[in-house]
Amino acid sequence: MTRFVNVGIAAGLLVSAASHGYLYLHGYRYIPAIGSGFLFLTAVSVALAIVIALGGPGWLRVVALLVSLGALGAFALSRTVGVMGFIERGWEAPHGPISVLAEAITVALCAWSLLRRGSVVPAGHFQ
Repeated sequence: MTRFVNVGIAAGLLVSAASHGYLYLHGYRYIPAIGSGFLFLTAVSVALAIVIALGGPGWLRVVALLVSLGALGAFALSRTVGVMGFIERGWEAPHGPISVLAEAITVALCAWSLLRRGSVVPAGHFQ
């Protein structure tokens, strides 16, 4: 089951990365601070996806969870109060809905897998 969940998390991260990478290449790279954020998110998501798919340590699911929650939060902020002066309108179909769905699936799978294990960090790790 863990292997299946890891592949699902990796797939969600890769779909989000592909969407953000596409948007970076097709105009977002020219938006100060936002463009580099899209590029950074793409790179981090691809790296996490590869390591998680290959069976990396469980704590990487916490990182994937935080990355996806951050992307969802930035999406919500960009459509409400703005992010560093950047405000977006609408859903930028198909990339808005695709990335939100991919990130939501990633969050759900990460949270489920972490709750199922009962602990994020092995006992005694920080003692």
